[in-house]
Amino acid sequence: MHGRLFTAVERLRTPRIFVVGDLILDRYVWGSVHRISPEAPVQILDAGREEFRPGGAANVANNLAVLGARTSCAGTVGDDLDGRSLAERMRACGVDARGIVVDRVKPTIVKTRLIAHNQQMLRIDREKKEPLASPVERRLTASIRRAAATHEAAVVSDYNKGTLTPEVCRSLIDAFARRKRPVIVGLKSRDFRKYRGSTAASLNRVELAQISGVERVEEGARRIIAALGLKFILITLGERGLMVMARSGEVVRMPTMARQVYDVTGAGDTVLAAFVLGYVSGLSLEECAVLANGAAGVVVGKIGTATVTRGELIEYATAAEGSSHRKVLAPAALRKALAEERSRGHRIAFTNGCFDLLHVGHVRLLEFARAKGDVLVVGLNTDRSVRRLKGDARPILGQDERAALLAALECVDYVTFFDEDTPDRLVRTLRPEVLVKGMDYRGKRVVGRDFVESYGGRVELAPLVEGVSTTDIVRRIRGTCPVNSSSVHPFIHSGVPSRHPASGTSERTNRRTAERKRGNGR
Repeated sequence: MHGRLFTAVERLRTPRIFVVGDLILDRYVWGSVHRISPEAPVQILDAGREEFRPGGAANVANNLAVLGARTSCAGTVGDDLDGRSLAERMRACGVDARGIVVDRVKPTIVKTRLIAHNQQMLRIDREKKEPLASPVERRLTASIRRAAATHEAAVVSDYNKGTLTPEVCRSLIDAFARRKRPVIVGLKSRDFRKYRGSTAASLNRVELAQISGVERVEEGARRIIAALGLKFILITLGERGLMVMARSGEVVRMPTMARQVYDVTGAGDTVLAAFVLGYVSGLSLEECAVLANGAAGVVVGKIGTATVTRGELIEYATAAEGSSHRKVLAPAALRKALAEERSRGHRIAFTNGCFDLLHVGHVRLLEFARAKGDVLVVGLNTDRSVRRLKGDARPILGQDERAALLAALECVDYVTFFDEDTPDRLVRTLRPEVLVKGMDYRGKRVVGRDFVESYGGRVELAPLVEGVSTTDIVRRIRGTCPVNSSSVHPFIHSGVPSRHPASGTSERTNRRTAERKRGNGR
């Protein structure tokens, strides 16, 4: 799970995403409680400070912006100080707020939460839920049509506050559909049929039951997909994680990743933002679910409506159970860690590969590499990368398992993933002093050599352990290859070993050579 989160974060783009919906200003009054009022049996909050944060659609937009999307937002605010404050706070987070329309009839929606000792005591809502008046509706739809020409996707955040009238929704869906750009809806309104023609919807388990009319999650999801013609639907399931169902019937489930839950306020907004960013970045539905689930795990550990950064997702993925997992870092986090290592005078050695079914040849390579520097970094091909290099039958072990095994070795200091066929980009990011490959690269091009040598680094070639490869191990398990007595894998017990015939050895060597030409993984 954590390795897949690394990969998902690393593959995120910076697309232009448009958010429209109910804009809310969240007001927090923080204080402490020490006594009960003599006037009534209620607690007395000794208020200490106030804080204002964007909520509703504004929170979705802020989450997208903080995650790296180029975000614009449209909706309505009142002609009041709260509306101006909300727009200002959105701009401060990098959101283009020029699409916001001032409504002189309806005030800005404000939710005030009274919090004592990190516990919410009371919420006070100030709002008018009437649908937009026609002049305001026309100005908002004009803003939406302009946005459709310049954005890659639209997100609708419906809090059932009157902004998203059927006319506004129809204008949005039609404008983006004409350009074949997705519209993903954060669905709360029971008037859900106004979203027919959208690409997807997101809602929680309670909202799903209310809108679909059934309690069973999968049945409710199928009903909403059929009613709106969706490609997929995302359901957040609280302590049970989340579920994605595609129109085809395919279901992806993700267990919760939260280590500690302080507040679920705004968590649905964060899940929606992370999922949409992954989807527009070209990730699969499963990868989007991993990303959204990780974002939820971070945000529920904060108080109130909050955002999540890519850096926080990386740190969160790093904090997997078990100390060895803390060696597994995404490239951006690893670069910072290596800066600290270099400040202590340490030289960085780097090697890379698929490391599928860890064997003695891998261990000897890693021990050699570690001896050539003070810190050893291992670049690990992601599952996607391995499949491209070695076919759909590989890897045998997923990237999380492979990373955990490598991290458990004493000679390995850090493990990181790369999704490309070669580690060239990763080498340029990490700038190791020593680049290590196997002796089979003698006389051949080593990816990254020119770059490393350009700043005074060097390439070292490690001796090979003959007769050992993952491919051979797989053949032994399948019973298609005899066992070499000089290189029995420690995890395989197949009786009395026999020697390979010379012809078999030659054939195997040729196969290994062909594999090495395809990529840089051992």
